[in-house]
Amino acid sequence: MPRTMTGVLIQDIMPLFSSRIGKALGGWMERHPNQAETIQEIRLRTGLPLCIGLPGHDHLIHSLVVSRADIDKTLSLITDCSYYALEDEFKGGYITIPGGHRVGLSGQVIAHADGGHKLRLISALCFRIAREVKGVAEHIVPKLMSSDGSIASTLIISPPGCGKTTFLRDLCRILGHGLSSCSLRPAQVAIVDERSEIAACYGGVPQLDVGPRADVLDRCPKAKGIGMLLRSMNPDVIVTDELGGEDDARAVAMALSGGVKVIASCHGRDLDDIRSKPYSEWLVSRGYFTKAVVLSKRHGPGTIEYVGDIM
Repeated sequence: MPRTMTGVLIQDIMPLFSSRIGKALGGWMERHPNQAETIQEIRLRTGLPLCIGLPGHDHLIHSLVVSRADIDKTLSLITDCSYYALEDEFKGGYITIPGGHRVGLSGQVIAHADGGHKLRLISALCFRIAREVKGVAEHIVPKLMSSDGSIASTLIISPPGCGKTTFLRDLCRILGHGLSSCSLRPAQVAIVDERSEIAACYGGVPQLDVGPRADVLDRCPKAKGIGMLLRSMNPDVIVTDELGGEDDARAVAMALSGGVKVIASCHGRDLDDIRSKPYSEWLVSRGYFTKAVVLSKRHGPGTIEYVGDIM
């Protein structure tokens, strides 16, 4: 049975805060139960009020100003008192905690002569609450199928914050199970999760449901990960988030040329916007992707603006 967001916060997040933060947040949730169910972020900034991120706006709890001690205690609880053992992980600017939630970090960066860097004197934490919306892609899948009964190579397009990753995650789950209503056969799904957002791995294990036939490369650069999965896991479909530059485009082309389907997301307002960007235009104009889904938040995140062929 799915947990409520309040239950998620109480079980997964609240035990990781200092007692002052936990008490203030718990009190606010009791006074605003409906808003508590929509919490997306919780931000701790040294010397500033506790900030609760809600859809479309945030709320400052002025009665609690976050202290350095609050940050240090919360970091100690997040890392199980092993801060220095996780310094390499901090270089990415975040860590993933049980439940698949991400904690973003900011503070002072120390640069080294060899080009490396280390994040020290952390002064702010952003808890991003992981959400699953199962079934969000189910009614779209029949429109993304090829004539042979398999999923077509598809590009998921939207500006930030419109539900691309949520949509991708549900597609992974559906592909792994198959979908009898449209005769979609189950597929072996390989996920390159460079930013730990699709599967939200903790200790290498997905914390969110990406289906029974999913293999995940967590925190691996997309171009490298696509090649690794092609060689090692024999996937039917490769799924990845946020295509970027030339290396990503060439890796996708290599996978598609080898007969593997690819489902990927990229930033853009619509297909015309995608065609104005060099590497996504290169993939689209050469027919590597044949279907597209365009999302917006016109009626809230995940609003479907277009589903169909890429002309």
